[in-house]
Amino acid sequence: MRVLNIHEVNDVRLDPYEVPEPGKNDVIVKVKACGICGSDLSYIKMGGIMRKPDGVTALGHEAAGEILHVGEDVEGVCIGQRVIINPMQTPSFIGSGGPEGAFTEQLLVREARLGDSLLPIPDGIPYDIAALTEPLSVALHGVNRSQATAGENVVVFGCGPIGLGMVLWLVDKGVNVVALDLATERRERALALGAQAAFDPTRVDLKAELTKLHGAARTLTRDAVGTDAFIDAAGAPNILNDVIGMAKMHSRLVITAAYMKPVEISLGAMLTTEMTITTAMGYPDEMPEVVAAMPRLREKLAGMISHHYPLDDIIEALQVAATPQSAKVMININND
Repeated sequence: MRVLNIHEVNDVRLDPYEVPEPGKNDVIVKVKACGICGSDLSYIKMGGIMRKPDGVTALGHEAAGEILHVGEDVEGVCIGQRVIINPMQTPSFIGSGGPEGAFTEQLLVREARLGDSLLPIPDGIPYDIAALTEPLSVALHGVNRSQATAGENVVVFGCGPIGLGMVLWLVDKGVNVVALDLATERRERALALGAQAAFDPTRVDLKAELTKLHGAARTLTRDAVGTDAFIDAAGAPNILNDVIGMAKMHSRLVITAAYMKPVEISLGAMLTTEMTITTAMGYPDEMPEVVAAMPRLREKLAGMISHHYPLDDIIEALQVAATPQSAKVMININND
């Protein structure tokens, strides 16, 4: 077996690996597909997460596969069953600092529980689409935190995999969505998912464009746009003050991007809007809803995958995933 490990800053390798002996509460999953996440790329730049001196960080957490071994005390799971892994419900937080990572042929899932750390894949859903469950759940949680409802106007900053997932869920809820990204390819994907418009915010007067689409509003001291909510999936430091400068009364801003440095904001300008700024991380309970929606959204979900690579070529795949031309880069493993 092999597993993808971070050894040092920008030093990631596909290393030989022996699956640990499973316990009576564990299962082994024959991994079929695992997506590359933006956090994987961040961990590589950081030199790993929770990595011990001279140790490694195993990568991969967006996985789906087939049950290969079932511990004697695991209930409701059988060999050959097709499952999605919920890494946030595994004791080792698979792929985020624990000993296991899902960029491997066989993955040990400790303390496995059906309906919790393991979710059945719906009939007819291929493994690569099933492996989108984790990022789609992150996106849905961000949308849920925005409290967007049908007929409202929402702007999504950033059309990487998470931002595109947010566009998909917002459109599915009947929300009018404007998508923003620097990359033409990502804007086109947002439009294909149903966004009403997509702009490069550095090449347009964003406030003017949003006024055309969402209408005008007024705060105590200035003109504003009629946008109800903004979601930041990009992480550019100018976004917060740009939003505050055009937000209407009682609008909402949800930050899902990871900011590594402090950002100064204009509380004075925010004061007159009574707007709400909040954050969203992970997916406390969204994953079952995402899985249930997959059969009816299958065709749209397939369009979110821009590249497929075998595990042998994962180093090249990581480089592609770091480019703005990519959407979700999927690693296919154990293709029989």
